[in-house]
Amino acid sequence: MLGKIKISVIGGGHVGESTTFILAIKELADEVVMVDIVENLPQGKALDMMQAGPILGYDTKIIGTNDMADIKDSDIVIMTAGFPRKPGMSREDLIGQNTPIMKDVAAKIKKYAPESIVIVVSNPLDAMTYMCKKITGFPDNRIIGQAGVLDSTRFMAFLGMESGVSIKNIQGITLGSHGDDMVPLPRFSLIGGRPTGEVVEKGKLDGIIERTKKGGGEIVKLMGTSAYWAPAAGTVMMAESIVRDKKMILPCHVILHGEYGIEGLFVGVPVKLGRSGVEEIVEFDLTEEEKAALKKSADHVKEVCEIVDKLK
Repeated sequence: MLGKIKISVIGGGHVGESTTFILAIKELADEVVMVDIVENLPQGKALDMMQAGPILGYDTKIIGTNDMADIKDSDIVIMTAGFPRKPGMSREDLIGQNTPIMKDVAAKIKKYAPESIVIVVSNPLDAMTYMCKKITGFPDNRIIGQAGVLDSTRFMAFLGMESGVSIKNIQGITLGSHGDDMVPLPRFSLIGGRPTGEVVEKGKLDGIIERTKKGGGEIVKLMGTSAYWAPAAGTVMMAESIVRDKKMILPCHVILHGEYGIEGLFVGVPVKLGRSGVEEIVEFDLTEEEKAALKKSADHVKEVCEIVDKLK
């Protein structure tokens, strides 16, 4: 990524517009393009965000469009398009609705932005990341699913609420699928430099882990639709590490080839993100119990991908 940076966001719904806005505020790109199929919607939202620039002090050029051709030569493409969850729905319930959308969009990303790094946010995340790789054929380092950052920030937020410690002094991480089979790792999480178990009693910590696993469903139940500010913030954190070559270690969905004993599946694991995308898969030394939980999570991902493969 040399010269001017261009980031495109596919989808002008809540997640797409929130992602676009945060990208603009942080000035991570010279140009941010937001694409949506609804006529005039992305154009209006882009204009609104541009008019906030003089107040918030950013110079990012924001373009709203209905034409996928406008993503041409993007450095990063962020895929947020698709139907959100409604109360009572699981992420897997969206497979039939969102797979055709991903097939169409992935083919156009391959056509117009063949050198881009793709960050997938659409649900069900595990299946959509798999589908994006399958359609684009991009190298492994350039297809990344955003879920681990979101799940981990929920874990950290709940730890902060319980402990009363500033969120700035809390570290937390989750692995595995984006769903009820995710694997929060309290053993690798810290509160003010201390292991979580020394600060939060076991019963409450177990409750936080369960709340983290169902964090998305909790918000769907409250709002009637999926979360968007936290997913957008997590996505922008990933983009920032790539654009600015920060080499941050972040939990992301990437395809594994033997790491953690998993083969050929997109599973959430710690990775180093830099200018070329995924630069390293970081392997933690897991206990047998943690390995078993991660395998169970990966098995669920495999089942979801098999459902996608059967769809015409």
